[in-house]
Amino acid sequence: MNFQDELKKRTEEINKVIQSYLPEEEGFAKTMAQAMNYSILAGGKRLRPMLILETLRLFGGEEKLAYPFMAAMEMIHTHSLVHDDLPALDNDDYRRGRLTTHKVYGEAMGVLSGVALLNYAYEVMLTAFDTADTPDCQAHVIQALKVMSHKTGLYGMLGGQSVDVENDGKPMSREMIDYIYENKTSALIEASVMTGAILGGATEEETAIVEKAAKNIGLAFQIQDDILDVTSTEEELGKPIHSDEKNHKTTYVTLMGIEKASQQVKKLSDEAVTLFEGLNKKNEFLFTLVNELVGRRK
Repeated sequence: MNFQDELKKRTEEINKVIQSYLPEEEGFAKTMAQAMNYSILAGGKRLRPMLILETLRLFGGEEKLAYPFMAAMEMIHTHSLVHDDLPALDNDDYRRGRLTTHKVYGEAMGVLSGVALLNYAYEVMLTAFDTADTPDCQAHVIQALKVMSHKTGLYGMLGGQSVDVENDGKPMSREMIDYIYENKTSALIEASVMTGAILGGATEEETAIVEKAAKNIGLAFQIQDDILDVTSTEEELGKPIHSDEKNHKTTYVTLMGIEKASQQVKKLSDEAVTLFEGLNKKNEFLFTLVNELVGRRK
């Protein structure tokens, strides 16, 4: 398997799925729809919807059942980026190599379109019931909706974001940084693999194992992000570098240095792959994808 070729192919397939669920740019609310689509279509790795699909494949589920959740997950993730970039938070002008949503459509529309993406994600997920034609499938959709809701809100991504904002520029302990990373970043990755597993028919025990693996993936991903903010270039990342330093943020790099932070990324990624492999199910692409997070440059 040529991983990069497969990655490109699968990303293109996921983009087609996402585009099929985007709102129409028409009517009095046309500008909001345009702002929503602008942020979604800016590109990105599509890591979270990819994890939904590949985990579902790991358990041999019906792929079409995952499509609404894949599109919705990217909407939820993109909403968080749109709001992260706002002047009240990180105040960034560029994301994924082009102007941020609020720089193009204004701050008010940046706020509103971000909220609209979050709400629209739930509208899209509920369409999964249209193809859930058996009691088991319907039960899986309900359970996946519960996971997505929980991991997105107060006890997940938004909770982590709130603690991050509240302590912006303040010295933080390792415990608080872990809380922020485990919620702001890991929660959506956990939701992704858990949703894929649930829709694929995994048992509760198997779902708990992939949740633990995803927690490691999310932590590794965020620590690598800290490292790249120091070591990468703006051209590679597609967004400003040294933003953590600019915003006086405490990160794994400021706490332990680049070398030890890199070792932690490797350790967490290895543990995640070991957990996946322990399920005795095969998905070579998924295992390689997790390992590739260690060496990413963007």
